Amino acid sequence: MERTFFTLAALLGGLAVALGAFGAHALSGRVEARLLEVFETGVRYHFYHALALGLVILALSRWPNSGLAPAAGWLFIAGIAVFSGSLYLMTFTGARWLGAITPIGGVAFIAGWLCLALAAWRG
Repeated sequence: MERTFFTLAALLGGLAVALGAFGAHALSGRVEARLLEVFETGVRYHFYHALALGLVILALSRWPNSGLAPAAGWLFIAGIAVFSGSLYLMTFTGARWLGAITPIGGVAFIAGWLCLALAAWRG
């Protein structure tokens, strides 16, 4: 499981950097300023949670019998897909209704952090 999360963390981290560069260079001046901010928010949370997968790996190595650590990892990945993904799509399509989906990803992020905290607490 550690190898899976490490691989996904590396890939998602690289993707976050690439999307950040794309937003800064290719989108600037092509989308309205507000949508560029939306895109940047997506990249920021994407990157934070790619790094958070490193904490999941640490938790898995420290508490290998915890079912909560892998749950945290999958919740972080789901959060990236839903939270950041909906913001990316909103930027490219202008479909503001996607903003209604974004909080679902935020809840996944919060649930992931809670699972990680419980994994540590229960040891």
